[in-house]
Amino acid sequence: MNALLIYPEIPETFWSFRHALKLIRKKASSPPLGLLTVAAMLPSDWQLRLVDLNVSELTDDDLSWAECALLSGMTIQRESAHRVVARCKAAGLTVIAGGPLFTTEPESFDGVDHLVLNEAEVTLPAFLADFARGEAKRMYRSDERADLRRTPVPRWDLVTVGHYASRSIQFSRGCPNDCDFCSVTELFGRRWRTKTADGIIAELDGLYDLGWRGTVTFVDDNLIGNRRRLRDELLPALIAWRRGKWGMSFSTQVTIEIADDPELLGLMVRAGFDTVFVGIETLNDAGLAECGKTHNRHRDLLDDVRRIQRAGLQVQGGFIVGFDSDTPSVFQNLTDFIQRSGIATAMVGMLQAPVGTDLYSRLAGEGRIRSQVSGDNVDGSTNIVPAMGLDSLQSGYRRVLREIYAPRNYYKRLRAFMRVYRPSPSKPRLMRWHVSAFFRSLLYLGIVEKERSQYAGFLLWTLFRRPRALPTAVVLAISGYHFRKCSELLAL
Repeated sequence: MNALLIYPEIPETFWSFRHALKLIRKKASSPPLGLLTVAAMLPSDWQLRLVDLNVSELTDDDLSWAECALLSGMTIQRESAHRVVARCKAAGLTVIAGGPLFTTEPESFDGVDHLVLNEAEVTLPAFLADFARGEAKRMYRSDERADLRRTPVPRWDLVTVGHYASRSIQFSRGCPNDCDFCSVTELFGRRWRTKTADGIIAELDGLYDLGWRGTVTFVDDNLIGNRRRLRDELLPALIAWRRGKWGMSFSTQVTIEIADDPELLGLMVRAGFDTVFVGIETLNDAGLAECGKTHNRHRDLLDDVRRIQRAGLQVQGGFIVGFDSDTPSVFQNLTDFIQRSGIATAMVGMLQAPVGTDLYSRLAGEGRIRSQVSGDNVDGSTNIVPAMGLDSLQSGYRRVLREIYAPRNYYKRLRAFMRVYRPSPSKPRLMRWHVSAFFRSLLYLGIVEKERSQYAGFLLWTLFRRPRALPTAVVLAISGYHFRKCSELLAL
């Protein structure tokens, strides 16, 4: 069986890093982890070809070679997925689809022959057995949660090493929290399930042996869902694995509660983590109560962020405007907090209600659902009727983005971060593309773009005040260039 593994195109978004990727000469941020994991579950006699539409085109040769196509994707890839399904059907291929997009919107894809939904470790084996007998059903669903200890190592050999800026890995699924706007618990449940530490080391060995040196993102929705297992199993294994190896650093997503645990922060830095994404959402305690994010309530969030930064971790922050309890002051308060906190990567989005969430159910009952979610947290849209009025919400939202990503404000924020940040004493080795990316940044950011004076001043400031953090400074400057381009498009 010749099978195409097709990953639909991701449009330009906050997290696509499209403008930044041009400066580092990479085609996409990260390979499709889900498809590569599914590839490892397919029969050994199947011939596989990966087509990631974010790095290459789906050619007529691909279609004529294949007998079937397997698609996976997220909500933001909806439009591209529809085009891919139509093209594969026109070529006479059997189309098989799964992943978050198809699990939440199966009724939207009539052209798909077989929908293998929910967690592939549970539903894919039954489909493959039926498919081999010529008796495959159209839909396979299950509420059973997968045992991640049996999840195979992804087929990294299907990926071209130089196309991507980072790699992804997954230790856990599920989240014990119950934020009403989040679809994680709907897709993966609240029970925190993990792979073994040995399994993660095997995956890292595979990446390392294939020559990967760079960032590896743990895509867990909440890596600290079970601190004991993290502290006693995964982090010691990572610390031991890194001895004698070089070139890899890790990032992940956690809750703000990590600021309460200095020992855990220290272990994460020793294990190689240098960046954490934290869902801060809102500074308004009433908004946190409204959405069920109780673990963020009654805290000094600014002090929490600074404690994480001082430990040696960059904090990326997620923020939301448009809660029913929000007043017009929310926009300036949020802008001021972001500037003071030194959170360079500040993802500010308007509240959206994905299908299946408690928020969607509540607002649907109130007649306040306007449309489907776009899947893009930072596109200036919402699928709900906001309490403050759509025009007020959108204008305030755009004002926040214009202010926080204006060059002068952005570089001022980077200085605030650098004053607090204490990077790990270990010295990462520079790759050839690091050096070329630095010189391209000098050309584009230091000469061509309008932020040239701020960029030059920031580099000099970092060189004299925080020289060990210079590589981080360059990366953040390049990322900020992308964020500014995205925010300027929203302001049109």
